Amino acid sequence: MSQPPITDSHCHLDFPDFDGEHGALIARAAEAGVTRMVTICTKLRLEPQVRTLSEAHAPVFYAAGTHPMSVADEPMATVDQLKPLAKHPKFVGIGETGLDYHYTADTKDLQQESLRLHIEAARQTGLPLIIHARAADEDMARILTEEHQAGPYSCVMHCFSSGPDLAQAALDLGFYLSMSGIAAFPKSTELREIFKTAPLDRILVETDSPYLAPPPHRGRRNEPAYTAHTAARAAELFELDYAGFAARTEANFDRLFAKAAAWSPDG
Repeated sequence: MSQPPITDSHCHLDFPDFDGEHGALIARAAEAGVTRMVTICTKLRLEPQVRTLSEAHAPVFYAAGTHPMSVADEPMATVDQLKPLAKHPKFVGIGETGLDYHYTADTKDLQQESLRLHIEAARQTGLPLIIHARAADEDMARILTEEHQAGPYSCVMHCFSSGPDLAQAALDLGFYLSMSGIAAFPKSTELREIFKTAPLDRILVETDSPYLAPPPHRGRRNEPAYTAHTAARAAELFELDYAGFAARTEANFDRLFAKAAAWSPDG
């Protein structure tokens, strides 16, 4: 019996971990019911190779931006750089961008500048913003709110593992929270409680592969097929059967990533 379809809303297929096996991992994903995936370019100079991946594989869409941990080492992204990317039929989001003060707090001013530029690109293109947030909850909530008041935009808090205040701030703005393998870790009780109190129509699932593999693969390389393990744990959390949860998150993905939902291989 085939598995209900589900989407890995955030992965990194261009990373060296997957060199030479894209066809195989996409096939394994399909067997698990993962029929679409969004691969994320974290450095704009690498956008051409990520674009090529999306063009070579029908289930793969892509997004691009400058990761907050790379802002000191990469040229500052501009709105004029990001906007033309949106013309590609499989380019479906802006980012990932955001704030990460865990290892790179020394570049927080640059990170905030970069974040605001990405927000403006999302606003002008109408594509969803893809946010990475770590150890920066207060600044993140403040900037997202300030910018939304200046002009609306859509957004997903990717691999959400921050606190309840940032979750509520994001939800109040109409944003989405994405569950990664972290939400399936046995000790992630507090995080699961945050997700459980969120509206089900704002939940996405992802792998962030090759990182953060959920049980039973924890500690090994993650891949898009494992979205199904996180989704199974999430279905339990929301007291739904797997098919019901998968259908809800598919509707959520299609609503936020409307360009991916509308895409057809026939053009």
